[in-house]
Amino acid sequence: MNLLIRLLVTAIVAFLLTKILTGVHIDGFATALVFALILGVLNLIVTPILKILGLPLTILTLGLFSLVINALVVLLAANFVSGMAIDGFWWAFIFSISLSLITSLFNGLITSDK
Repeated sequence: MNLLIRLLVTAIVAFLLTKILTGVHIDGFATALVFALILGVLNLIVTPILKILGLPLTILTLGLFSLVINALVVLLAANFVSGMAIDGFWWAFIFSISLSLITSLFNGLITSDK
């Protein structure tokens, strides 16, 4: 149940962020749901591999390279979703930071009620 709530929160936040960020385009809420699902799968499989490979750069940049990894995973997820487009790396970077911060805030509010 918690997984479904997190998926819905991610989809809602991603859909609302496209209304604010002009470089990120999602056709509809169903597309945002698919994006959230694919992003979750990529975060489970691809992100740990990229973090291990990028560990030297992450140490060298004091952790800032992990933000680049998150942006690359968002770009990869957008490539798998047919109704979604991101205009460039910097839009993906801003979108991934915003998505992470806002979903963390909402997930913290939802899970702290229990």
